[in-house]
Amino acid sequence: MLSDARKFVGTFAAVAILAGGMMSVAHAEEGERGERGWWGSGESHGGKYGGENRGKPVQPPQVNATFKQECSSCHIAYSPGLLPAESWRKVMSGLDKHFGTDASLTEQETKEITDFLVSNASNRWSAAAAPLRITEGAWFKHKHDGREISPTVWNNPKVKSPANCAACHPQAESGDFNEHNIRIPR
Repeated sequence: MLSDARKFVGTFAAVAILAGGMMSVAHAEEGERGERGWWGSGESHGGKYGGENRGKPVQPPQVNATFKQECSSCHIAYSPGLLPAESWRKVMSGLDKHFGTDASLTEQETKEITDFLVSNASNRWSAAAAPLRITEGAWFKHKHDGREISPTVWNNPKVKSPANCAACHPQAESGDFNEHNIRIPR
């Protein structure tokens, strides 16, 4: 009887260890720091942010040179995975009035950059929304609301606006928005 109890306990312990290991692997695959949907929503597609979710990876390993050169001449070259494909199509179709600036490109450059952005857009966005600005997304608003970020941060001359990701996220241009790396200027 005692040996049967030991076998049961031993078997139970082995199953628990294996299950724990599989859960660790699953969490590692879900996103940075074991969070689902990158932003810790605890839900995947269509969850807490209404299906608005940045992609994985945010910045592809191979970045298009024309995209990098043209887009970073005025601001950081925003990671394509921060928005869905439809958002990038909208942004690229209105470059003559790009947020108050004429950022027109040649037809060939526009097509090349659009193709790059669309093919590397968020692969986790299931909402119908296609915002023109990253800062209009529900997940962005949630992570940058008054509870997490003081509204006075946006008035800091070193930050200027929510669109200046690199002011607080030093690795933003490479697509790294890890909360452990945030440095809010004083």
